[in-house]
Amino acid sequence: MEFKMKTEGFHIELPYGRLDISGNEENGFRPYQLLISSLAVCSGGILRTILTKMRLKVDDIRIIADAERNPKIANRIEKVSLHFKIKGSHLSDEKIAKALELTTKNCAMVQSMIDSIEVCKTYEIIDS
Repeated sequence: MEFKMKTEGFHIELPYGRLDISGNEENGFRPYQLLISSLAVCSGGILRTILTKMRLKVDDIRIIADAERNPKIANRIEKVSLHFKIKGSHLSDEKIAKALELTTKNCAMVQSMIDSIEVCKTYEIIDS
C-alpha cells in the first residue's frame, strides 16, 4: 500500500476507489475512525459468516461502535465497545453468545489489537 501526501493528510488509490485520510474530518476519514471501523466491520463480517454456518436466519446486523480515548497519552484508544443489533428469526441468547465468542477468536483485527485495546462486545436480538 502506498499513501500519497496531499495538502491535508494522505490518500491511497485502492481497487474499490480512493481513500482520503486526515486528522481533520473535513478532508478525509480520521485515522481513529478507520481503526474502529476495522474492528467493527471485521467482527461483523465474521459474525455473519458464523451465524450462516450455524444455519441461523439473520435479516440484518447493525453495529454501534464507541471508543474510549486517553487524552493524557496522545489521545490513544484504550477501549472499543461494539454493540450488535441482530435481527432474525428463532435466535437464542445461547447461540448468539457462542457466535460472538467465535467471532473474537477469528477476527484478525480484534486479534491484532488484543494486547493493546480492550474490545467489548454486547448484543441484542430483534425478532423479525
